[in-house]
Amino acid sequence: MIPAQIIALKRDGGELSDSQIGQFIAGFAADEIPDYQMSAMAMAIFLNGMTDAETASLTHHMLNSGARLSWPENGIPRGDKHSTGGVGDKISIPLAPILACCGLQVPMLSGRGLGATGGTLDKLESISGYRTDLSLSEVTQLTQEVGCVITGASPELAPADRRLYALRDVTATVPSIPLITASIMSKKLAESPDALVLDVKFGSGAFMKTKEQARALAQSLVQTGERMNVRTTALLTDMNQPLGRMCGNANEIKESIDVLKATGPDDVTELTLDLAAELLHSSGLAESVEDARRSAQATIDDGSALQKLEQMVVAQGGSSLDVSIAEAHEVCAQRAGVVQAVETEQLGLAVIALGGGRRQMTDAIDHSVGFEYLVRVGDTVEAGQPLIKVFAQNAEIVSDQVIGAITIGDTGSPLTLVAERLTADNC
Repeated sequence: MIPAQIIALKRDGGELSDSQIGQFIAGFAADEIPDYQMSAMAMAIFLNGMTDAETASLTHHMLNSGARLSWPENGIPRGDKHSTGGVGDKISIPLAPILACCGLQVPMLSGRGLGATGGTLDKLESISGYRTDLSLSEVTQLTQEVGCVITGASPELAPADRRLYALRDVTATVPSIPLITASIMSKKLAESPDALVLDVKFGSGAFMKTKEQARALAQSLVQTGERMNVRTTALLTDMNQPLGRMCGNANEIKESIDVLKATGPDDVTELTLDLAAELLHSSGLAESVEDARRSAQATIDDGSALQKLEQMVVAQGGSSLDVSIAEAHEVCAQRAGVVQAVETEQLGLAVIALGGGRRQMTDAIDHSVGFEYLVRVGDTVEAGQPLIKVFAQNAEIVSDQVIGAITIGDTGSPLTLVAERLTADNC
């Protein structure tokens, strides 16, 4: 079929065959199908959705548009985690060294900040000299030598996704579960992992605002991973308040180190260990999730995970784990009561307003700015009590935004961090 006929079939609600999807993606990757036809296809998918089989096919062909990491057949499992993003989400940084200490090799390809969501690469670049532009050969070499790397995705991996994502961004087709699934999974599967775990967030600071939306995405991701012969699980986690206390690039590096020193906040430690347990179990390194969690905890208790983080940082050009943080200024409660709700996205945008994120891709980042979230939903507070510490010379420019993001009322209840676990058996 010619491209216009394939677009028309999807536009009219028809189901595309694997060969039709493959023909279209191959033509797009080879510049034989122009951007305007790919945009039309994206809109047809956005409006009509895709079956599980179509989504897996789209993922497969986007994956095959570029290179894949290759590993020796030495019996060592490889795995990775993907988060759909949120404010204060620094889990990748303590997670990778924990997994490496437990025998799982982690070639973690991460991204930069997107909207209110901070980027793992931006956080790691708070560390002087740290390289986030490793070549594919460096990724494979250091993963085997150190046990883990965290770097940016190479242009050779899933290039069709890179081009399609740019079109989705300007054609209002980003919030499509099949397109999101294919985008995430084509990049993660290019790492050639044995197992994946997905942290799919919902709430005021997440891309998916409701648990139902997050569950639908998680089901699509898990089903696609399993169809591609990669053991895949997902956790639905609450992003109706920042994860942990620290938000901002250098701040989150500091908190990640605290987690590996066993002095980090409970929620970050809990989620790091939960995700580690899923991967260690699904990759065959532990007989049960409970055994896996104990193994992960042991790497914190004996200090080996912190040593592994230091080793990874040095291997990627970093001089030390020392980071610089701006001067702190307190923002206080204007009334007594209970913390009822947090507009988490507004807090993420406040970091950007301070210079800690980008409004456009060419913007430079001030890694030293951010904030410390001093209360949790459900906490009782007094008038004048500090709610947030803002780390910046110009903290006053976000004071109203920060105070307006935290609702204090007469009642409120704590949030449950992990809402649901999805596997191939319960999707």
